[in-house]
Amino acid sequence: MEEIKKATRESYGEALLELGKENEKVVVLDADLSTATKTNMFAKEFPDRFFDMGIAEANMMGVAAGLATCGKIPFASTFAAFAAGRSYDQIRCSIAYPKLNVKICATHCGITVGEDGATHQMLEDISLMRTMPNMTVISVCDDVETKWAVKEISKFEGPVYLRLARMKTSKIYSENQKFEIGKGIQIGDGTDATVFATGVTVEQALIAKEQLKEKGINIRVVDIHTIKPIDRDLIVKSAKETKKLISIEDHSIIGGLGSAISEVLTDEYPTKLIRLGIKDTFGKSGKAEKLMEYFEIKAKNIIEII
Repeated sequence: MEEIKKATRESYGEALLELGKENEKVVVLDADLSTATKTNMFAKEFPDRFFDMGIAEANMMGVAAGLATCGKIPFASTFAAFAAGRSYDQIRCSIAYPKLNVKICATHCGITVGEDGATHQMLEDISLMRTMPNMTVISVCDDVETKWAVKEISKFEGPVYLRLARMKTSKIYSENQKFEIGKGIQIGDGTDATVFATGVTVEQALIAKEQLKEKGINIRVVDIHTIKPIDRDLIVKSAKETKKLISIEDHSIIGGLGSAISEVLTDEYPTKLIRLGIKDTFGKSGKAEKLMEYFEIKAKNIIEII
């Protein structure tokens, strides 16, 4: 991992700008938050393809659906609390049901939103989006993975929910890393444990991996960047090859990454999974790092379990 840290929302803004230069069908919608979601980069370069819908997120999703029917590739951006929460019905009926080519790109997810507090800390969005038929759900962990995801979903036909964070994280992957929608990434071949992680928690899993290595404990980290469709083969392979399974996520343990993995294991290889995440509660206001400690989704919590 590189020491230089960057928020995936910043990488999203940069990727959108590059995508706009490559594909004239790409249009971007925002709900009065373009400075925070970083869509302002696209807006400055392509004002005729940027639409600020104001504080009307549900309407924004409907407009995005309409643009998709006209052959455009709309990227609809706002905070996760408003994208998955306030706009749920419009996404369900106007985007997912007709399987329209809309990319819902939600920033400021999870408790790592920090000082914005419980109402803005969306801990249920993975659960809401992955249960929706026709919806692909992606949760990225660093700069390289984010830029890959933005470009790839522009070529992918159908609704996508892309989860992005406010908190800065280390660069994990090199520029030549190969990604594929629906395929997780195994980092290391350790057999003492597997830690399944997604989004900002991938960095924590890798920190734990390095610290455990010093103690003679070898684990593997599996980055599940695509929550749906999930990589069933890699989950089962890891369950068969390692002694302990842990999942970690900046999301509720109900319906999120841990639940998705548990469903696969129940169907194909019944095994105990220890789930780290937000335990059926709302968030709190505070610094992102302090909240990760409070809700026990840090590297040290992985190490304690192992």
